[in-house]
Amino acid sequence: MTKTYVASVPDHIGAFLQASKCFANLGINVTRVSYNKAVDSHTIFLDVEGTAEQLAAADKEMAEIGYLQDRSEGSNVILVEFQLRDEPGGMNTILELIAEFSFSISYMSSQPDNDGNQLFKIGLLITDEERIKDFLHQAEQLCPVRIIDYNRSERSFDNSIFYSSFVNSLIKASGISPDTRNELLVYTNLAMHNLDERGLDPHRTFDTISKFAEMLANCRGTAFSPRITHHEITEQTEIIVIEPPCGSNTTIIHSGDEYFFIDCGYAYYRDEMMLILRQLIPNFDDIKKRVLITHADLDHCGLLFVFDEILASTRSAECFRLEHETGDGFREHIHIQKPYIEICKILTEYAPPDMSKVTMPWPETIPEHSLMQQAGVLNVGDLTFDVYETRGGHLPGELILIDYEHHIAFTGDIYINIKGLTSEQRQYNHYAPILTTSVDTDKKLCADERKAIFNRLGAGKWRIFGGHGICAEYDPSEK
Repeated sequence: MTKTYVASVPDHIGAFLQASKCFANLGINVTRVSYNKAVDSHTIFLDVEGTAEQLAAADKEMAEIGYLQDRSEGSNVILVEFQLRDEPGGMNTILELIAEFSFSISYMSSQPDNDGNQLFKIGLLITDEERIKDFLHQAEQLCPVRIIDYNRSERSFDNSIFYSSFVNSLIKASGISPDTRNELLVYTNLAMHNLDERGLDPHRTFDTISKFAEMLANCRGTAFSPRITHHEITEQTEIIVIEPPCGSNTTIIHSGDEYFFIDCGYAYYRDEMMLILRQLIPNFDDIKKRVLITHADLDHCGLLFVFDEILASTRSAECFRLEHETGDGFREHIHIQKPYIEICKILTEYAPPDMSKVTMPWPETIPEHSLMQQAGVLNVGDLTFDVYETRGGHLPGELILIDYEHHIAFTGDIYINIKGLTSEQRQYNHYAPILTTSVDTDKKLCADERKAIFNRLGAGKWRIFGGHGICAEYDPSEK
């Protein structure tokens, strides 16, 4: 078990050594020491681990040598950050509140941020959970409050404070509207509940969500620098692939006067993508814009509002319909994935498309036990694609496009060129499995579908465009 001691140590050489020997002789491990002479030259805070019997013996010995100031059971130290105005007396209200609650301070540090605030960190000794809950709630009325550190072997003193701090940090990192706060609180709570049910440590998951939000924001504005490649197919047709660091590729098939799009990335990058599209297509605002979505994941569908016509499989259209009616698409019906998909939707500002724009040119024809089935044909300029629907290893309703004459395949997320990802794309793709346990609805089925796709590719050199990363070159004879 763990315990925090507040020791009153004489200010002379070897004083701490005597206390340390006391714990060592009893087999107790000191896990944390907090001492700030500028605050109190005699008081030292010690977090220790040992059995109940060892700690009881330590209580007695520390009292005998006169070092024990507080023998309260269950005491602990938490490090709290208060965001205060950077002005004379700005910290007084919080210090007065601490004094009102008679809390001991183990540590103090402050530094200004770039918004006219002081980030004031204070270590507080906690011996009564109800009192710290009351204190934190009152402090929140005075300024933004964030718990930075606490003993993770024990439950949080007040989950509502943890959720509030976590959600506020997400909003600040991503720059999204504060109006999303309540929704984020709900899904953060649901994520914690799911982790508790599965007996998992929440630290890694919530750390990943924070890093995901930070990465989204760090790739925005002038930092948004997708890799753009041009692929000549025929004399009148080229394929342009825009690969953002976060989210799916947006592919443009330019054939004569026609522009046709496949997938469209995150809504979060609407401004950045519109700038690029207008640079690549000077008359972008005047042309008829048609897009095909390979599947209904939000990182492929964020910019659908830009387009005049949205081509989708029957099942992808069903996913959009469910999002409009209940808020839950296919992913959210997977219990452990729901909170993370909802959080991702909020962070990336996703909204389902206008259903009046959605067309389903191909009927749902895939038999129950088939891996992939041809649904129809798609003509784009001088390219002719056979359109296949897969059974749903990655997500139900996923479409595959194969042009046998020009040896081109669009494989969505069933196959992506892992070796051709940029370092940022690899980092982004690293987060999804941690959050959702798997990016695939059925990992084995997705692997079988991947084999089925390659089995349909005949002899010759192929160019394969996946949903993420650069085009892959493939020659069956070189297998």
